Amino acid sequence: MALSRLEKVQVWLFNAFTGLLLMILQFFSPRSPLASGKKLSAIRNPLLLVPATQLAKKIRRKEVSSVEVVQAYIDRIQEVNPFVNAVVKDRFAAALQEAAQVDKLIEEETGGEEVLEDRLPLLGVPLSVKECFSLQGMPFTTGVISRRKVVASVDAPPVALLKRAGAIPLGVTNTSELCMWSESHNHLYGITKNPYDLERIPGGSSGGEGSIIAAAGAVIGVGTDIGGSIRLPCFFNGIFGHKTTPGVVSCENQYPPTSGRQSEYLSSGPMCRYADDLLPMLKIMAGPSANKLSLNTKVDLKKLRFFTIPHDGGSVYTHPVSKELLDVQRKVVERLEIDFGVQVQQVCFPGLRYSFQIWDKYMVLPDEQGKPPLPFTELMGEPGRPAWPLWELLKWMVGRSEHTMAAILLGLLEVTSWSRSSPFIIQQKEKLQKEVEELLGTDGVVLYPSHPRVAPKHHHPLLRPFDFAYTGIWNILGLPVTQCPLGLGEEGLPLGVQVVGGKLQDHLTLAVAEYLEKTFGGWRDPGAN
Repeated sequence: MALSRLEKVQVWLFNAFTGLLLMILQFFSPRSPLASGKKLSAIRNPLLLVPATQLAKKIRRKEVSSVEVVQAYIDRIQEVNPFVNAVVKDRFAAALQEAAQVDKLIEEETGGEEVLEDRLPLLGVPLSVKECFSLQGMPFTTGVISRRKVVASVDAPPVALLKRAGAIPLGVTNTSELCMWSESHNHLYGITKNPYDLERIPGGSSGGEGSIIAAAGAVIGVGTDIGGSIRLPCFFNGIFGHKTTPGVVSCENQYPPTSGRQSEYLSSGPMCRYADDLLPMLKIMAGPSANKLSLNTKVDLKKLRFFTIPHDGGSVYTHPVSKELLDVQRKVVERLEIDFGVQVQQVCFPGLRYSFQIWDKYMVLPDEQGKPPLPFTELMGEPGRPAWPLWELLKWMVGRSEHTMAAILLGLLEVTSWSRSSPFIIQQKEKLQKEVEELLGTDGVVLYPSHPRVAPKHHHPLLRPFDFAYTGIWNILGLPVTQCPLGLGEEGLPLGVQVVGGKLQDHLTLAVAEYLEKTFGGWRDPGAN
């Protein structure tokens, strides 16, 4: 079904309006002296180049102390954070105390290294945490000024499980306002920058996590994903991330809370520089639900069926995929065929061209009791009265709004009923769901672009706000996806690809991630470019 004339006019007007706003934003935005012509320094401490699981082993064997490791990461954060603005609140003093306790525990342990590995697999390893997770004693605002005094009183379940496994949180990282935009910017903490190019975005909403992990200020972290909020920051920052099959990792004690049917689409998952850390982290974060997955099953990549989809089929809402991203995905196909003797089949699903409309429609569906999701304007004003987007837009124009332009635009789209009931879109989603699940089964994986282009410049997502549909569609389909880096492109910015598996087949996409890291080199030091 083609877009109606009215819908085409709506898209054109929206793009024209956002283009004008972008010009205004760029004209009035103050240019930081740190944002121009400054590269991050190259990594000098070798401890920052060791995967988390290997760090834990070194700590257990007393080859290095936890205090040394934690201090190395604190030093790196203090070095890079003035440039990237990723960590918005630290707990360095508490982390060093906890590291000293870890070292004391190891000295006193009589059961041997194996006992410690079984009970505390991440003992002494530093961890960063997205600020939308409740981390006891830390801010819990998701970038909303009206929540600036909110402090978490408990740990969110995935964070608690990682701490119980011995990980030591160093602080919390920046997000987009209310976790609903592809740029991590809010008026409480400011704007986070991409370590490969400070004039580029790190993605959202887990952009602080993506930025600080890529800059080697953290080795592992945790993110959330309802439309690409793990995968986009991992793509833009050249690291690994995994959107789990929904319902496996708890999403409790996060803000904003899910409502309507959103819990079906939200996933919490690991973010890290090294693919080897993905599976151990997922095992820990899933807790008892890890039994739903086959994480202990060894995967023979030669026995998998591989598919590739080069683009969404030409949606009017999204950019065409850039040549360099098409080329690097083609290189992955060629290497798979050479290394494993498989034939990677290129497939096409016409329903993918409706990805944005499907995501948009399903995000506002009511729950089984008929209760709709919480209005975004209500969340904008929490804990006070709902925001009035048109009034906020007028205030923004004179520099008086507490909200970002992205949040105001989302509020305007909500109150103008951009999302309309469409039986056609529901039919397309159900057809696409059936086609994809039949294709993948329990032994298939598909390669799909992460985004139509590499990391855009700051505020540029306002020009093409729906490009996230390349990641968002997999949330609505409820499938596990691993984001994998594939080196750097022409502008020195990270390239990558999504690896999608069938429901509960997370172990397949994680195994492909390990292969791609060995084949394409994985994460690259942004200071070495």
